[in-house]
Amino acid sequence: MLNIARHGRTLSFRCYITSSGALLFYLYINIMKIYRNIHQPHWILVYHFAYFYNIRKSPNYEITYVIQLLGGIYTAFINSTVDSFISILLLHICAQLINLRSALNNLVDELAKKSISSAEFKKRLATITVRHEHLISNAKTIDDCYSTVLFINMFAVTFQLCFQAFQIFTMITSNLNISVMRVSFLSFYVLLVISHLYIYCYSAERLLIESTSMAYGMYECKWYDISPKDAKNLMFMAYRSTIPLKLTAGKFGTFSLEMFATTVKTSMGYLSALLTMMD
Repeated sequence: MLNIARHGRTLSFRCYITSSGALLFYLYINIMKIYRNIHQPHWILVYHFAYFYNIRKSPNYEITYVIQLLGGIYTAFINSTVDSFISILLLHICAQLINLRSALNNLVDELAKKSISSAEFKKRLATITVRHEHLISNAKTIDDCYSTVLFINMFAVTFQLCFQAFQIFTMITSNLNISVMRVSFLSFYVLLVISHLYIYCYSAERLLIESTSMAYGMYECKWYDISPKDAKNLMFMAYRSTIPLKLTAGKFGTFSLEMFATTVKTSMGYLSALLTMMD
């Protein structure tokens, strides 16, 4: 359980570190943009929209620029918080499943050594079964709450990786007058998107493995040293554990390391198509 907790903390820490690094690039680029545009007739904002007021007039421009800058910062931290939160929730369930498997093995060992009676075994097994159902319910609740949102996120990430990589490639090969800082920011942003996708896929993969490991844990315990009647009671949890717990993307796919590789591969396939069309 401690290893899972450390993994969750490390993933969360890395998520915020990469987000903070991207924000530093973001702030530096936009502050330099303000400095360069002070004496220019055409002022450039962070995000370009159709505004219902005159943004060329001071202090409208300054207020709008600061609001957009703060909006980008808050959005980055909110996304990082949500990604870390979902990942930690999944890893917490994984840790609880490991504890549950250990408790079940210890219970069977005690019965095999005649340390407890058959009635006590059934009572404690019922408690473990109820806890197992509670963890399954929690995993399904997480999936129901975030499945649709994560599908949209997966769809956006696929094209985002493609377009950002295409933009970086175009800047490098077209000999445009683009600063190294801007190219570095875009490259770091691509790394940020990939790392956040990996956090989801790793946590979901670990959940899938630990949920099915409950069944294997029952085969590994000393069920052969207890009475057939008591051993049969273990079959209910074994059958229940054969259905893995998943984090889905809109019911169209399951988050896993395989999905991570497929998403990156698909994005690079779209990038290859764009480069072919450009040539």
